Amino acid sequence: MSDKILYSVEEAEELVKAGEAVILDIRDADKFAEEHIPGSVNVSDIFYYLAATTDDGLAELHQQFAELFGAAGLDGSKTAIVCEDALNTQYGGSCRGYWLLSYLGYPSAGILDGGIRAWKASGRRMTTDVTQPEPVTFPLSPRSGLLVTKAQMLAALDRDDLVLLDNRDRDEWLGESSSPYGKDFVPRKGRLPGALWLEWYELMDDSDVPAFKSSAEIREIAGSRGIAPDDDVIIYCFKGARASNTFVALRQAGFRNLRIYLSSWNEWSKDASLPIESGIPGAAARPVKLSA
Repeated sequence: MSDKILYSVEEAEELVKAGEAVILDIRDADKFAEEHIPGSVNVSDIFYYLAATTDDGLAELHQQFAELFGAAGLDGSKTAIVCEDALNTQYGGSCRGYWLLSYLGYPSAGILDGGIRAWKASGRRMTTDVTQPEPVTFPLSPRSGLLVTKAQMLAALDRDDLVLLDNRDRDEWLGESSSPYGKDFVPRKGRLPGALWLEWYELMDDSDVPAFKSSAEIREIAGSRGIAPDDDVIIYCFKGARASNTFVALRQAGFRNLRIYLSSWNEWSKDASLPIESGIPGAAARPVKLSA
């Protein structure tokens, strides 16, 4: 897993022109048809796919995305650069694409820093021409160390050596809404018992082309929640997009022991046997760690 994650517009353009990269556009097909980066390939399932972390669910995930990424021309020899309109327009969906590629074992994956908004702001052209890649075999080699299953998440609730990080929106954290798609989109509202909360927006700036805050700012914000760079952190949200956004932000800031509960609240809330905490946070608020 390479340390390089964010690719500037200039870097992405140079790699594509040299035939060394494929840009994956996660937006809806109709938006892609209106205009897109020349040579990019539309893979909207990166954002929409709802995974299950059972054995069968993971097998389906592996098969579906191996086929989708193979159809996009990813054979392991080219860098996959994922983009959305901006880094926060689809709840960090481009980060979900990067994380999926990394989890599936792709050797070189990244994100277009600033997304399509940055591409257009640089004065570069868009197109309606559609690229048809030659289908290839995707080099599937899942990295289990990046993913947490429902069963592993349940076991993690009793461990003091792990940090469970909820990065959903405030109304979800407080148990007022079940998802960003509607208050009653899934059966139950609440949070995982003992989880800390750091809303994903906090790690991004509010510029015209949204970007992650500096590494120093991210470490400071994480530290204010009691999270240190050497902690073993499991991140969850609703379906893994916002969790991936925070995964990237923390990784850029030097956090290395990061995993994602990919199916997150969408899976957890549907199993009535699993514990949740609802109402005003109580035990979920751990003491803040003070820096030296």
